[in-house]
Amino acid sequence: MTGSSATGKKIMEKCAMNLKRIVLELGGKDPMIVFADADLDKAANEAVLFSLSNAGQVCCAVERIYVEESVKPQFEQKVVEIAKSWKIGNPNDEGVNMGPMVTEMQREKVREQVAKAKECGAKVLYESDAPEKGNFQAITVLSELKQDMLIQTDETFGPVVALATFDGSEEEAVRLANDTEYGLASYVYTGDLEKGGRVARRIRSGQVGINCYSIIKAQPKCPWIGHKQSGFGSHSGMDGFRSFSVPKSLVFTTNAP
Repeated sequence: MTGSSATGKKIMEKCAMNLKRIVLELGGKDPMIVFADADLDKAANEAVLFSLSNAGQVCCAVERIYVEESVKPQFEQKVVEIAKSWKIGNPNDEGVNMGPMVTEMQREKVREQVAKAKECGAKVLYESDAPEKGNFQAITVLSELKQDMLIQTDETFGPVVALATFDGSEEEAVRLANDTEYGLASYVYTGDLEKGGRVARRIRSGQVGINCYSIIKAQPKCPWIGHKQSGFGSHSGMDGFRSFSVPKSLVFTTNAP
């Protein structure tokens, strides 16, 4: 089952009645770590792309971006320039990058998170226009976010590029990435692959992309499901086949007729 953590728990409760096996891919609050030695153009482009694709309504969307403090100004400038190039409207129209939210309820949830972030001191770097008719939500780029803000703790599932900073240390990057009840996917951008590997191994999530969006670049043999409140079990790869099968042993003696 793929869906929210709340729905997954309800389905799991029903499955328990008859001991039905279940694989759950649930919510996420996926972090993206951007070190100063990263390719900032690539990181900024993919930060926007994977925050806004499908209006942010993707289980493994980038929802928290932690940028090393020393490159904050230039990275934010790049992100805003890219976000401004996105056009909201009817997806069938030429040049449109982003359509509406699936439901009015989800759109209002996103608006509430953005509004509360502003009230708590978040800086609005960019906020687009959006069509009034339909469940369209403006593209929003926020900066100077704090860990205890609702938009940093709860799944957003909407078109928000959420920027915060860290001191550049591996310890701080790992601590911030893991500071969530979710653990679906994570992303680490750095020019030092050894450092990227060290950080990735310490992040508690089902997949970690190093300089890439993992679900697109991963080979089919890679298992996929999150940690913590993001689910359990696996699909894809041999682990996935095992999750959807029941082992059976045949035991016999060598002198059987």
